[in-house]
Amino acid sequence: MSPTLRGHLLALFAVSVWGTTFVSTKLLLLHLGPVQILFDRFLLAWLVLWLLHPVWHRPEGWRRELLYAALGASGVTLYFLTENYALNLTQASNVGLLVASAPLLTALFAHFFTPGEGLSRALLAGSGIAFAGVALVMFNGSVVLELNPLGDILALSAGGMWAIYSNLLKRIESPHGMLHLTRKIFFYGLVTMLPALWLTGYRIEPDMLASNGVWPHLLFLGLIASALCYVVWNKSVQLIGAVRASNYIYLIPAITLLTAVIVLDERVTPIALAGAVLIVGGVYIAEHGLPFPARRRTEKQ
Repeated sequence: MSPTLRGHLLALFAVSVWGTTFVSTKLLLLHLGPVQILFDRFLLAWLVLWLLHPVWHRPEGWRRELLYAALGASGVTLYFLTENYALNLTQASNVGLLVASAPLLTALFAHFFTPGEGLSRALLAGSGIAFAGVALVMFNGSVVLELNPLGDILALSAGGMWAIYSNLLKRIESPHGMLHLTRKIFFYGLVTMLPALWLTGYRIEPDMLASNGVWPHLLFLGLIASALCYVVWNKSVQLIGAVRASNYIYLIPAITLLTAVIVLDERVTPIALAGAVLIVGGVYIAEHGLPFPARRRTEKQ
């Protein structure tokens, strides 16, 4: 298997899992606060990665440590804080749509700050088509929008945080392996969460964590969606680049829709199905170009 194909398959696996996390997080929010879910989830993920790779390496210089800290702050703390708090201020459909701007923002940032990752016509066209599909899936036929400017700004900021994370990730190598790289990012993510923990009065509640409504979802989010999928995603970005990998984020709303149908028995509307088709088609076009190239117009004799 070629490195490029492996990178695409890894990205597809990561977003397939991430697309199902909304159900677990939604159920966890009935018992725990947004910051507590965030900290418990990534603390568990960090501990698992430490058990898998229990090797301590010396700091790699202040510049590299600052880059690790920036990755932890953008891809863990700020991304999930802005997303979770946006859900408290505006509609979930608004949040999903605006967070799904991450691939477009990733491509835009990469165009200006990352050598060799430009904006092709196929990428712009495919991203536009996929973004339209995201809108159909997330709104799911709704025509009445309850907008909250602050919530929408936070949701858009979450997409921006993931775009920053993806572009920074491309700039760093992993001399000690992908497990060490991801563990390092999680460590700085936990460190940058400390102010939020202090402000929200975080405390450990063993009885709550041991309840059947909490620990299965927390294990899934910590072990699979965080520890495993971040390792997989980081490797994918290393193999195919930030822009190509981030394009798969457009698949998340469609996967979330399918999960909601299976788990929550929600009804699928024709508009939602049309949106899913646009998402898949947009991702294909962004990666491979238009399936039928335009023919050159022949001059009349």
